[in-house]
Amino acid sequence: MVKKKGTGVAGGRGASVAPNPSPDQDIKSPHSSNQIKKKDESNTNNNNNHTAKSKTLNSNIFVMLYALVAFGILGLAVYAQKDKEGISGLMKRNNTGSGSSGAPRYAQVIRPSSFAVLDQVPSPVDHNYTTLFFPPGTDENSLKEKPFLIFDDEFYDIIGSDPTLTVIADGGTNPLFHEATVWYPPTDEVFFVQNAGAPAAGTGLNKSAIVQKISLAQAQNVSASNNGGLVDVITINTSVPVINPNGATNFRGKIVFTGEGQGDNVPPALYLVDPNEPYDTTVILNNYYGRQFSSLNDVAVNPRNKQLYFTDVTYGYLQDFRPAPVLPNQVYRFNVDTGALGVVADGFNLPNGITFSPDGKYAYVADTGANAGFWGWNYTNPSTLYRFDVNDDGTLDNRNTFAYIDAGVPDGVHCDSKGNVYAGVGDGISVWNPAGTLLGKIWLGTTSANFQFAGKGRMVICAETKLYYVTLGAEGADITSSQYSG
Repeated sequence: MVKKKGTGVAGGRGASVAPNPSPDQDIKSPHSSNQIKKKDESNTNNNNNHTAKSKTLNSNIFVMLYALVAFGILGLAVYAQKDKEGISGLMKRNNTGSGSSGAPRYAQVIRPSSFAVLDQVPSPVDHNYTTLFFPPGTDENSLKEKPFLIFDDEFYDIIGSDPTLTVIADGGTNPLFHEATVWYPPTDEVFFVQNAGAPAAGTGLNKSAIVQKISLAQAQNVSASNNGGLVDVITINTSVPVINPNGATNFRGKIVFTGEGQGDNVPPALYLVDPNEPYDTTVILNNYYGRQFSSLNDVAVNPRNKQLYFTDVTYGYLQDFRPAPVLPNQVYRFNVDTGALGVVADGFNLPNGITFSPDGKYAYVADTGANAGFWGWNYTNPSTLYRFDVNDDGTLDNRNTFAYIDAGVPDGVHCDSKGNVYAGVGDGISVWNPAGTLLGKIWLGTTSANFQFAGKGRMVICAETKLYYVTLGAEGADITSSQYSG
């Protein structure tokens, strides 16, 4: 506590001063002298008592003020917790309209109410799967300048206080950055593959798509420097060629790739690849009781039973590098240890991306039936994420529509550590909470077929001809740990 000026005993306000003697007083009398001394002592004692009381009063005031502040903070915290939004949620309420007020520098608030009723709704010819929607007051430039679009306040916690989006590689017209995005923590590298079957790549029937990787340390440096630099993209030559790779996941310290196959005589397969040189590779599955799969698309591990679940779909046929299918479009379960293989879900138009909730209790499967490859678009077919319950025995049950996509189709799908669901779609990345509410988007203005978290606060997005590095608040589900995949 700081003492007030002028309250000290030595002088100034509150200092003790001896009174002048009265004319009747005999200053030479010892009795008079004693009386003066006693009065001096009494005044000094009174002053000391006054100072002590002043100190005590000041101390009490300080304690009361401290208690009031502490009580106020505690009350705010209790209220915020009760409201299930946190203190940051209370701050967000000041931002109820669309715009960037209160949002991070590269984010903007776009409330769904702002486009619930439009002055003019475009005709189906002008706006459909193949076009992009620009909410009122926005355009392509404004969305690119602030690409983190907040539809719901829950998205603040996902993007964090200062999210960033940086182009770290450019393939020109070559779709080098397609799918199979996997983070390998021991080397802090991210793997991904080229588009198989894309005319611009010349891949599919005549040559296979390739597997590639980048260094995340280099990606972080490029992002931090913000000077337009690019990372080195390294081609991986596996010991056994992975033919037309498309999907991938971490599995037992290695990576499982799905290969779509090539022509009549190279069947689709699952490949187990060591991410370290010389990239030893083993084919772990290439048939269903003697029949070729159509073209394996995506794969994921269920953390409860440690088994592989994968989608098989006719995209190889629809892109002219695989023969007509001899199996339906389905989701399979494969036990690597026993070789047991079975179908766990069917009835899809074109099943595509697959993932699980962090606890393994739900499976999410994308159906991209609206996009039939070279055969074109059918706007009445699914562009949908379905959710299944995963039973204790590993079977899938209770299929429910989780989300219908507003831009393009859902392709790669992943969860963060909180169970929020992310999907690559026609305008970038869309994010839903576990209840299926669209929370926001990472807007690219182009298709992202796949992406992946790289631990906490990092993400790599494949967008065909461009590769993006994202910093954000969310953390990916722990799919790289031995506890997850065994």
